[in-house]
Amino acid sequence: MATYGPVHATVHAVTDVSPSFRRIVFTGAGLDILEGPFFDQRIKLIFPISTDLPDLGSDPDWYRAWLALPQTERGSMRTYSIRDVTRRYGQTLLTVDFAMHGGMLGPAATWASRARPGDELIIIIPLEGRASGGIEFAPGEADRIVLLGDETAAPAIARILDDLPASAGRTATAYIEVPTEEDSLTGSLPIRWLARGERAKGECLAEALGWHLSDGDEAPAEELVWETPLYSVTGEEPATPPATGTYYWIAGESGVVTRLRRYLVREIGIDRSQVAFMGYWREGVAMRG
Repeated sequence: MATYGPVHATVHAVTDVSPSFRRIVFTGAGLDILEGPFFDQRIKLIFPISTDLPDLGSDPDWYRAWLALPQTERGSMRTYSIRDVTRRYGQTLLTVDFAMHGGMLGPAATWASRARPGDELIIIIPLEGRASGGIEFAPGEADRIVLLGDETAAPAIARILDDLPASAGRTATAYIEVPTEEDSLTGSLPIRWLARGERAKGECLAEALGWHLSDGDEAPAEELVWETPLYSVTGEEPATPPATGTYYWIAGESGVVTRLRRYLVREIGIDRSQVAFMGYWREGVAMRG
């Protein structure tokens, strides 16, 4: 496994790219080691309670050091995806897109809503360049890739499409459900933006699969689901990434992705090895870490 550790980062720029997305660009010498391709690479951001950052030193067991701090000094930690990493004028710029959740502000969105250039925080990144962990995207030799997610998965989906090598005979399509039409970001990537409006979360994604979302089959109330061909929280044996056919990557609200996966596997008969689904958040539950 790759070694992860804390680096100090400074806000370089802040841009509201749509009503629901705020883009924050970070810089810092410790970010220079980041190396792509990133796909859906996870990183962790530690949001300080005050202007004082928690002192984690250079301890490789940074998580234990963080937990040992008093809660009044520890701050809040949340997991995010890398949207972009660029090198410019001798510095590394790390871009993270924040979904602002329609005014329902937890620690991360609260910090992001107030962020200004010069603000500092700690980011946990792979210290060996490209991580051997934290990337779930594993399509194998699948002929077709389908990516589905809500606004919280939009940065990871866009990054996957950016990093996906062009391959003869392989196609990729993405469906991203967002709160409003104004959140349908323009660009050259093969993304179909689905404005949710007043509809229930996940309905637009279900329809993209040719199905109608129904009540029931919810994930446990305070748990996130996380099942991929290579990893299972239920202890199932790892599956071999698909050698052909379609690979489905699904991420977003935990209850929604659970029902979408069950539809594919149980009703359509898609093999488990062709579906990865990750609960990035759980409605009504303040997630940690």
